[in-house]
Amino acid sequence: MRVITLLKLLPIIVLMGCTITHIPMEFASQNKPHLSGPYEPDPDNDGDTKGINYFPQTRPATGNKIFIFDPTYHAWAAYDKEGVLVNTGKASGGSYFCPDVDRACKTIVGNHKIISKGGAGCISHRFPLKTHGGAPMPYCMHFSPKGYAIHGSTEIPDYNASHGCIRVTPAAAKWLNENFVGIGTTVIVLPYLPNT
Repeated sequence: MRVITLLKLLPIIVLMGCTITHIPMEFASQNKPHLSGPYEPDPDNDGDTKGINYFPQTRPATGNKIFIFDPTYHAWAAYDKEGVLVNTGKASGGSYFCPDVDRACKTIVGNHKIISKGGAGCISHRFPLKTHGGAPMPYCMHFSPKGYAIHGSTEIPDYNASHGCIRVTPAAAKWLNENFVGIGTTVIVLPYLPNT
């Protein structure tokens, strides 16, 4: 028996009112990452699969591609139009407090749509403040007219550290920009939990 087989049975077990209290380690550790089907676990080839066992394998199909950022888990997920998980990775969002602007910088929570995209040379027109912009934002994908974007960065700590943008690896940003995200793609930013 493999993890995939056990996971397929889980909805049946739940419907029958049963509770699983222990999954043997030999099942839990097999086949990581355990996505099934034609999907390759790391299509952007950045070696980053954070979130692959955190986000659901499927979600209700909407007919639109969906990018989800979880600022508590510091990871993102991409779902195709059929609701199938196609890629995941580490991410860092807006900080609880940015000393240079003396305020909170959290990424705007909720449902948004991609409104514009830039290429490898995309830069911030605001940060750093000292130079009135110029910070690299490769492969930026804006989801708010206020400047919030998903973009590549070599600095993705395991905490929220940006001025509000969602940082992903440069390879992930390129893959998202060139192979997944289009104008109108749904972006969902999940709520922050306290002190994350």
